[in-house]
Amino acid sequence: MLGLWIALLAFVAPFATKLGDVQENRAVDYLPASADSTQVAKIQDRMPGGEATSIIVVYHRDGALTKADKATAAEQMGRIDDTFQLTATPKPVASQDNSTLMFPVSTTAPGQDDKKRDAFVADVRDIAGGENGLTVEVGGPDAISTDAREVYGSVGGPVLYATVAVVAILLILIYRSPFLWLIPLAVAGIADFMSMGAAYGLNQLFDTTISSQSSSVMTILVFGAGTDYALLIVARYREELRRIEHPYDAMRAALRGCGPAVVASSGTVAVGLMCLLFADLGSSRGMGPLGALGVLCALGAMMTLLPAVLVLLGRRLFWPSVPAYASQPKARRSLFAAMGSSAGRRPLTVLLSGAAVLGVLALGSFNLPDALKQEDSFTKKPDSVAAMQTLAAAFPERGTEPVVVSAPTDQVDKVLSTVRDVDGVRSAERGRSGEGWSEVSVVTSSVPQTPGENATIKALRSALDDQDAYVGGASAEQLDLKETNNRDRVIVVPIVLFAVLLILIALLRSLVAPLVLLAAVVAVWGASLGIAGLVFEPLFGFGGTDPALPLLSFVFLVALGVDYGIFLMHRMREECLNGADPGTAALTALRTTGGVIASAGLVLAATFAVLTAMPMVQLVELGFVIAIGVLLDTFLVRTYLVTSASVALGRKVWWPGPLSKAPVMPPTERERDLSPTA
Repeated sequence: MLGLWIALLAFVAPFATKLGDVQENRAVDYLPASADSTQVAKIQDRMPGGEATSIIVVYHRDGALTKADKATAAEQMGRIDDTFQLTATPKPVASQDNSTLMFPVSTTAPGQDDKKRDAFVADVRDIAGGENGLTVEVGGPDAISTDAREVYGSVGGPVLYATVAVVAILLILIYRSPFLWLIPLAVAGIADFMSMGAAYGLNQLFDTTISSQSSSVMTILVFGAGTDYALLIVARYREELRRIEHPYDAMRAALRGCGPAVVASSGTVAVGLMCLLFADLGSSRGMGPLGALGVLCALGAMMTLLPAVLVLLGRRLFWPSVPAYASQPKARRSLFAAMGSSAGRRPLTVLLSGAAVLGVLALGSFNLPDALKQEDSFTKKPDSVAAMQTLAAAFPERGTEPVVVSAPTDQVDKVLSTVRDVDGVRSAERGRSGEGWSEVSVVTSSVPQTPGENATIKALRSALDDQDAYVGGASAEQLDLKETNNRDRVIVVPIVLFAVLLILIALLRSLVAPLVLLAAVVAVWGASLGIAGLVFEPLFGFGGTDPALPLLSFVFLVALGVDYGIFLMHRMREECLNGADPGTAALTALRTTGGVIASAGLVLAATFAVLTAMPMVQLVELGFVIAIGVLLDTFLVRTYLVTSASVALGRKVWWPGPLSKAPVMPPTERERDLSPTA
């Protein structure tokens, strides 16, 4: 097995290092093919020179600009015009209070090469500079994209290092061994490397969209889910080492016992994530297979490589608490036994109280801020965002980012006339032409990415509906992102619930138990968004919520929450098959698996919490909601609500399966030995 993994790593290594080369982080790369803004971007790509790079150079002085300031601006813009191949000579636009000058700058020279675009923005920033109270900032859609690429490019390393550090600390605390923690961590690292190579292959074969966000989430899933599986396997292996003399035989028994639950839970997570393929949004659709790939790589490594290493190193790996053959573990007071007893004494009271708590928390979701604007996507304000904020304050009466209309060249005059008659349009000018298409640059009367500008964009699309023209640009892209996320949520959520329900029914041989688990994870999702609504704006100061957050958090929390439910219910079903009544089986399952599930939940929550330290608001929001949801699921829902519901329902929890109809006679010793879960 070790030889096989060495060969696999040698094969994957050349591909894993190329994953960063295929990442796409432009907003338009995430949009559906049917969106107007996507059509505009494709048309721009086909025009001579490719897509234009558009920025805005902003000169500002508190109070009013001086003659010297204006002379400085004119001199610097002249140098920029002489240095670069611009589509037109930049012309100044002054604010009414004379405090700000903006110069729209556009070039087609960099084409579609992001590195050349970034270099162009950097060179303009080198030329444009202020002093003695004159501030000069470079903003606009492509300057924001440049800053976003810089931030996203710096995410991969910190995510990996922080995740490794968090998992290492937690494993040391859980195992209390100087050596044991290294093995799951090393195997998870190998699984992450494998997933990077596989993700690159997926991109080359199926053109899967890969962003910095999705690759970061894949790393989190590999370490989080992989460590969870390792905790379950190691716990069962330690248990079997006290019962079986030889490590090889003990590992066989351990995998026979917990393997089905691990495989089923990972399969459920993978299927839940793959449901994102039904999303129309490119970023969500690409995150599905990437996340599923990470979970499956973690499963493969933990079910093959981890057991091989543990068997080779033998019992001494557990030092100083070596599980000796025929020994008994030290008796400890079980917190989960006490929690289970409280749920067992008054199951209906506990169930209704917990449901009420989750319901009240879910009300906070109505306080979530509106859709996140592009300039609010950074936790630390870059130069491009400062420029756009300066423009918004200096030009409150007009838009500062043009809306782009693409029209057939033979119809552009008619389109231009129609555009100028639309309410909310301040000005419209014909731009470049090529490949049978022409551009119309539209300046609205509203500040970018506000309800007023969104209404103007919708009015433009309605007016041009019968003229084969498309309305795009940065603001239109953000509007399409929000609307597409809303459509995806309506489509994907029912598919995820149905797919997970079918898997649970097949695994648990019941209809009621799967419905209990699904109701629990949906309640956790609502409560997590509610907590987010209470802290995002008041505490974190976020100006908006990522439109993809509700859908992505739902898929992750349902898939991962059901994951832990499978561990608990599988052990509960095993106890019922061995003759225990449902109430006793529920409490026994909680007592025996509660500690492992709690450890796994802490690890998974901590790995997703790593995202809250990243410089992008979307990552912070996603990491916060999932971490909170996992903690709620681990310590409230799984411990109290599912257990109390199982006790209250009794045998009905297994309806209509055979366990719901009559007590099951305990198997004989021979039957237990032959059972795959023995």
